[in-house]
Amino acid sequence: METLIRASTLTGYLEVASRHKLNALALLAEVGITAAQVGDQEQRVPLAAVCRLLELSAERSGCATFGLEMAALRQRRDVGPIGLLMSHARTLRESLLTAERYHHLLNDALAIHIETVDDTVLIREEIIAGAGVQTRQATELAVGVLSRICRVLLGEGWRPKSVNFTHAGPADASFHRRYFGCGVHFGREFNGIVCVAADLDAPNPAADQALVRYAESLAAPLNAADHESIVFEVRRAIYLLLPLNEATVDGVAVKLRLSGRSLQRHLREHGTEFIDLLSDVRHELAVRYLGNPRFPIGRIAALLGYTRQASFTRWFISRFGKPPSAWRAERFHPNAPPFA
Repeated sequence: METLIRASTLTGYLEVASRHKLNALALLAEVGITAAQVGDQEQRVPLAAVCRLLELSAERSGCATFGLEMAALRQRRDVGPIGLLMSHARTLRESLLTAERYHHLLNDALAIHIETVDDTVLIREEIIAGAGVQTRQATELAVGVLSRICRVLLGEGWRPKSVNFTHAGPADASFHRRYFGCGVHFGREFNGIVCVAADLDAPNPAADQALVRYAESLAAPLNAADHESIVFEVRRAIYLLLPLNEATVDGVAVKLRLSGRSLQRHLREHGTEFIDLLSDVRHELAVRYLGNPRFPIGRIAALLGYTRQASFTRWFISRFGKPPSAWRAERFHPNAPPFA
């Protein structure tokens, strides 16, 4: 099933495209998106088309920071009542939980997960895309917007410990460092921001519970009316929990506030099983990770939830017909065809 996201994801696209002298209308037409869709934030557009649009725009403009430049143009009003909810929450933690709760009204394909280790917090973001969909620019856009949200709540002087991306870095990362105000690391095991744990619960000077209640009265009916299939919710949870070795029926059920038995019953009602979704997500992520030559096979195995590389290799052969090293060598040969 094709994943659709709100056209509000493309806020700022036309301006950045114009800045780099791109023919935005031609590029939109090339990926199957209309100018009318971009102009209506509530329109639904295919996630794969949006990702391809951003990658094509970055490639043809020669601008490796295209997605990040779009993030720099974002304003609170771009997300309607959710902007009110997030910017007037009492803490950053509440704001991020709001983003996760109302992700249907922000970006259906975006998953956020908070991990705390001692006095450090890792805020992970993942784009839930299919196999072969390049997400570099979309990911940088998402993490860039997350950084702006943090600054809205914590002040412009806020600086995270680091920003991390799984993809390889550009030749010049100076814009990334200026934008985020900290060290930016590429080829890491996650996409997201590392900050001090205390930042999550620091009081927001702009917090306004009256505005929050008003915004919730607007957002809740929309959220309920737009709630997606349990299948997609399970896929989102698997994406987040795989690297933590917690992508089990029980682990996903806890995240979705269900029992393991209820989760499996809901999936069967939708004609699928947990093991099938787990294998599909592993397939998508294996393609993505193998596309980064800096990721050793053993590291990819761990990121996909395997404690032994041999187990990952057996699964990969059953899925792709050859070992991951051979698949990578063949797929990324200079004369190889593009991703299908």
